[in-house]
Amino acid sequence: MTKFGGTSLATAEQIKKVAAIIEADPNRRFTVASAPGKRFASDIKITDLLYKCYNAARDGEDFSGTLRDIQARFQDIIDGLGVKDFDLQSEIDTLDKNLRIFTKPDYAASRGEYINSKIIAAFLKREFVDAAELIFFSDDGLVDEEKTYGAIAARLGKLDKAVIPGFYGSLPNGEIKTFSRGGSDVTGSIIARGVGAIMYENWTDVSGMLSADPRIVNNPEVIQNITYTELRELSYMGASVLHEDAVFPVRKARIPINIKNTNSPEDPGTKISASLPPNLRLERLKHSPVTGIAGKKGFTCIRVEKALMNNQTGFGAKLLTIFADHNIPFEHCPTGIDSISVIVASDLFDPEHQGVIFDINKTLVPDSVIIEDHLALIAVVGEGMIRSKGIAAKIFASLANSDINIRMIDQSSNELNIIIGVDEADYEKAVKFLYEAIF
Repeated sequence: MTKFGGTSLATAEQIKKVAAIIEADPNRRFTVASAPGKRFASDIKITDLLYKCYNAARDGEDFSGTLRDIQARFQDIIDGLGVKDFDLQSEIDTLDKNLRIFTKPDYAASRGEYINSKIIAAFLKREFVDAAELIFFSDDGLVDEEKTYGAIAARLGKLDKAVIPGFYGSLPNGEIKTFSRGGSDVTGSIIARGVGAIMYENWTDVSGMLSADPRIVNNPEVIQNITYTELRELSYMGASVLHEDAVFPVRKARIPINIKNTNSPEDPGTKISASLPPNLRLERLKHSPVTGIAGKKGFTCIRVEKALMNNQTGFGAKLLTIFADHNIPFEHCPTGIDSISVIVASDLFDPEHQGVIFDINKTLVPDSVIIEDHLALIAVVGEGMIRSKGIAAKIFASLANSDINIRMIDQSSNELNIIIGVDEADYEKAVKFLYEAIF
C-alpha cells in the first residue's frame, strides 16, 4: 500500500519516478495520490489554485484565468506522460459549472486529487476508485468507520490494483468532505487498514523523519525507527513529515508505516511501528535514549494562585471547565500546592482573554491571575528516557549554559517526553543547544 505526496506528483517526470517505484514491488497494489504540489519554490500548489477559484466564484469575480492555469498544469502532465484519450476538458468543464453554482470549498479543493489520480490511473493502466465511494463522514465530520471499512473491503477486495485520490470522502448527503491540509496521509492510512496491508509506505520528498528541524539544526540525523507513540508526540509539536491523525487507523491494526523519499527510493527512510524489537531498542539506547526534538511557538500561560488551593475539591476541574466553555483546549497543566498553570495556544486564547479571566475570578476567586505571553514549547521525546539516567541533567545544563531561561517544565506521566517552555525569542537557540547536548 503506497501514498505519494504532492511534490512526488508535481510533474510528469516525478510521476514517472512514482510509476517505477510502484511497478518495482508487486505488493504495491493500491496507491493513494495527492494533488500536484509545487514544481519549484515559488510555484503554487494546485490545491491553492482551486481554493483561489472557489473564493473568486463565491465573491462573484472572474476565475477563468486561474482555471486555465490549472488546466495547463494538468495538460503538461498528460502530455509528458503520453496518456492518450484522457478527456481533461470534460473534467474542467464540470469543475467550472459546479463552481458557478456555489459548490462548497471542500468540493473545489478535492478536484486536484481527483483529476490527478485519474491521470495516474490511466498512465499505470490501473483502476481508478473515487475516494467519495470509499471514505464516509458522519454529519459531525468524523469518519464513519463501519461504513468506510465495509466499503473498502467490498470495492477494493475485488480489485488487484487501484489508484485512489487522497484528502477527501463524502458526507451522508453525498457532498464532498475534506480532511485538513495534508489529509492524504490519513486517506492512505485508512485504505491501508481497510485492505489489510502489510506495510503503509508514505512517499514524500525527504528520506524519513528528522530528529530536529533542519531549518534550525544543520544536518540533523534521520530517525530510522520510531514508535507510533513517539511519532504522535513529535508530530503534534511540529515535526510535520506525516499528518498526525494518520497514525490512528494503522496503529489499531498494527500496520507499520515507512516514510520514504521518491527521489531517493534506495534510502531506508523511517519505519514507524507499534514497538521496537529488542535489538533495535538496545541499539538506539546505545546511541541516544532521545528519539527527537520538536517544538513550536505561540503559547500563553495562565497561572492561577490561591492559598490552600489544594484543600478545595474540584478547583482544577472548575478551572479547566472554564477553558472548555470558551472552546479552548489546554496543552499542559503544571501545578503547585497553591498554584495551577494552564498552557494554551495564544491564537485561541487571545479572542477569549477577557471572558476567561472574568470567569476565573468569578468562579474561583483566586488571589491572583498572571498571564505570560510569547511562550514556545519544546518537546524532547524518547521511549528510552525512562530507562536512562542523566537526560534531564543534560537538558537543563545545556539551556543554563546557553543563558536560556526555562519558564516551564512538564513531563508526561509515562515519562515519554519532557516539555520545556522558553521565551519565543530563545526558541531556535534552545533547540540548537538541546540537539548538540543530546545527540
